[in-house]
Amino acid sequence: MSTTNSIERNVAIELMRVTEAAAMAAAPYMGRNQKKVSDGAAVDAMRKTLNSVDMDGVVVIGEGEKDEAPMLYIGERIGNGNPPLVDIAVDPIDGTRLLARGLPGAIATVALSGRGSMLKVPHEMVYMNKIAVGPTGKGVIDITAPPSRNLQVLARVKGVPVEELTVAALDRPRNEELIENARSVGARIKLFSDGDVAGAIASALPGESGVDLYIGIGGSPEAILAA
Repeated sequence: MSTTNSIERNVAIELMRVTEAAAMAAAPYMGRNQKKVSDGAAVDAMRKTLNSVDMDGVVVIGEGEKDEAPMLYIGERIGNGNPPLVDIAVDPIDGTRLLARGLPGAIATVALSGRGSMLKVPHEMVYMNKIAVGPTGKGVIDITAPPSRNLQVLARVKGVPVEELTVAALDRPRNEELIENARSVGARIKLFSDGDVAGAIASALPGESGVDLYIGIGGSPEAILAA
């Protein structure tokens, strides 16, 4: 194993510990309708654990600006200062409302990339247009095309009728046009009330999630984390 691969493997293992700490800190608040308290507990646990990891990190994407929630702020230095040098995107709880209501689907998320390589989203860019698909759809999906066309292409490469495909999307008024366009060719629709990152990840695991394509307009920080 090369030194680079060894570093990447070690950091990946440490990040599992980071997300576990955030999830465990938030778990006692499940179903207690305390969004900010649970988010704050997850943030504190995530920050403490990240600062023990061998890395010199800078938070590039932080969650919290939109709703004044507790946050790991953009520009915050994270890690113990040792190499590797990395950019970090965080959302200690993606799906705080799910957690507050005692519903499944909330997850703790962290993403890393080499220093200077992560997309820096302007503060005013609150939302992004998104599309996500599993390995079968790599290179054939076009974010500028309507869902109906992408579904037809995806059905062809998968060798199945469009009617057997399932599209996931956040249940928001801003996504109604995209959802109806997907329905127009016969695809099934799975709506998420919350949990933008989990919805996108589901498309990469169609055998487990039953989701073939994720579409919609959602938060910019979640777009970077999902990517």
